[in-house]
Amino acid sequence: MILRTSAASPFGRKVRIAIDVLGLAPQIRVVVADTNDPADTLRKQNPLGKVPTLVLDNGEALFDSRVIIEYLNSLDGRDLLIPADGTRIGSLRQQSLADGLLDAALLQVYEKRYRPDTHQVASWVALQQSKVDRALDFAEHDLPTSRAAKPHIGEIALAAALGYLDFRFDGRWRTTHPALAQWLSQFAARCSAYEATSPKLPI
Repeated sequence: MILRTSAASPFGRKVRIAIDVLGLAPQIRVVVADTNDPADTLRKQNPLGKVPTLVLDNGEALFDSRVIIEYLNSLDGRDLLIPADGTRIGSLRQQSLADGLLDAALLQVYEKRYRPDTHQVASWVALQQSKVDRALDFAEHDLPTSRAAKPHIGEIALAAALGYLDFRFDGRWRTTHPALAQWLSQFAARCSAYEATSPKLPI
């Protein structure tokens, strides 16, 4: 299988961490994609031209990180990423919160990257930042409490989201959310793939 992604993609990082947690790295080759290049084969593999995209052995492509996670969890068969017990909904809710945080953070980045200064809408950026702030506040008081040997997808997604805030927003969240910062340090110590998939490192 082939995973099309980029080093900076937080959703791609989520999938890469999940692949490592499941021990599937030998079966999946990571190939860098350039979403801005019309000649990149990504657009043929995924009509949306987005990462991450997982190309299966039969050539079929799966897109959207949550769909890929569902597939990997099923392929592995141990329900490590998405627990089959009573913690299932909680882990999926944590993933949804982290993904929503990322959506709001990415919209801020895109506003500044793709719009000239004269066309940027401060109220729009503030609205997205308020979503990030509320998500962080929620996570600060609802920290993952899993004691499983392997992290589930809620934990992985939250770590990827916080890592993106470190990468693109200078980690400003850390001063106002110390419990969350401590949790991320513990996650990084527990899951070596977190540091190995840092957006500052080449794929």
